[in-house]
Amino acid sequence: MQAAQITVDPSEVAKFEAMAAEWWDPKGKFKPLHLMNPCRLDYITRQIAGEFGRDLGSEHPFEGLRLLDIGCGGGLLSEPMARLGATVVGADAAAGNIPVAQVHAEQSGLTIDYRNVTAEALAEAGEQFDVVLNMEVVEHVADPQAYLTACQQLLKPGGLMICSTINRNPKSFAMAIVGAEYIMRWLPKGTHEWHKFITPDELVNLIQNAGLDAVDRKGFVFNPVSWQWKISDRDLSVNYVTASVKP
Repeated sequence: MQAAQITVDPSEVAKFEAMAAEWWDPKGKFKPLHLMNPCRLDYITRQIAGEFGRDLGSEHPFEGLRLLDIGCGGGLLSEPMARLGATVVGADAAAGNIPVAQVHAEQSGLTIDYRNVTAEALAEAGEQFDVVLNMEVVEHVADPQAYLTACQQLLKPGGLMICSTINRNPKSFAMAIVGAEYIMRWLPKGTHEWHKFITPDELVNLIQNAGLDAVDRKGFVFNPVSWQWKISDRDLSVNYVTASVKP
């Protein structure tokens, strides 16, 4: 599993293992993700429905789709995808996250295949998915290009990858690190490393080099007055998301 040794950063994995028990506490260390989750889900569900011709008004619109939530954490995205009918595999390199996710899914009456495994290991095993959710992971790996190439290998032809991360500029440093970690104390200090942030153009190049076609990108913008996130067509200055397809 040489590729896995290249892209998984043990120090990054350790950060999230240390916080594993707090995944489902909306006031805990993952408060930013709980706040962002409705916005993320809106984008994800619309992209999947558009790509696969699904009606979001139906009871289980994603039935028949196999979906991988890579870097699944405690299952904040895996669970709603399962409720929408997808067959979900939740994968995380941090072993401590998996039992937390499994227990919560069981309590929620959901069947989700959670695994302590890397994208590279899944690719080497020949796993294939209609959809890969790759949310807030690429800024934590050691080799983004190798990691995204593994994600591409996991997609069936015509498959969809949704990838979100954080832009690299002075504003993102001020908001994602100084604001979130030092002022608001939403995250432990050192959760993010600014030099690992990736600009939208850099991410599109990485995605294309991996063999995918980038088809959309949007910003996730936080409103400090309403304390809500919204999707923006223009403002990709801090958090942003991309959609890409495998030819």
